[in-house]
Amino acid sequence: MLNDTVSPDFFRKDAAFDELYPEHIRELSQMHWTPIDIARKASDFLAVPNARVLDIGSGVGKFCITAGFYHPETAFYGIEQRGELFSFAEIAKEEVNLSNVAFIHGNLTELRFDDYDHFYFYNPFYENIEPDSRIDYTIRTSFGLYDHYSRLIYQMLDEKPSDTRLVTFHGPDKQVPPSYRLVNNSSYSRVLKMWIKE
Repeated sequence: MLNDTVSPDFFRKDAAFDELYPEHIRELSQMHWTPIDIARKASDFLAVPNARVLDIGSGVGKFCITAGFYHPETAFYGIEQRGELFSFAEIAKEEVNLSNVAFIHGNLTELRFDDYDHFYFYNPFYENIEPDSRIDYTIRTSFGLYDHYSRLIYQMLDEKPSDTRLVTFHGPDKQVPPSYRLVNNSSYSRVLKMWIKE
C-alpha cells in the first residue's frame, strides 16, 4: 500500500528524487545513493508489517525515504555519521512528510541493534579501503576501521533471531554469516542480494 499523503512525483526517477538535494549532493548520487529501483526491490523484501528496518550508512536518506513511501506499514531508520548528510536526510524527509522514517546522527558502534528487526547495507564501509570512493574528508577512514565495522556487523547479524532479513547491495558476502540463506534470484543478483537467517 502506497503512502497517499506524499506526491509520487519524487519517486518516478532518480533525477526527480535527487532534486530534493543541493547540487553538490546530487553529483554524488550515482556512486553513493541507492537508486530508486533498487530501493523498491530491497524494501519489498524487507518491509514486514510493523517491523523496524535499519539502513547502516544511510547518507542523505534516499533508501529510507523511498522505502518508507512504498511501505507505510513498516518503520525505516537510517544511521549516518556525517552531520551534513544527516541534515540533508532530515530536510528531505520533512519535504516528503513521512512519519514512518527516522534518521540518527551517529556511529553504528553506538547503536542498540536489538531495536531493529531487518537490515539494509549498501556497502557502507567501502570508503575505508578505497580512497577514490570517499564522499568527503570529514571522517576518519582506515583499513582497521573497515575490519572493525565488518566484524561488528558480522557478529550482530549472527546473533539475530531466525527469520531476520538482510539486503546487501554491492556488499561482500564474507560480511554475512553462514547462518543466512541467499533467497533472491533477480536480474540484479550479482550486486543486490536478499538473505534470511535460518
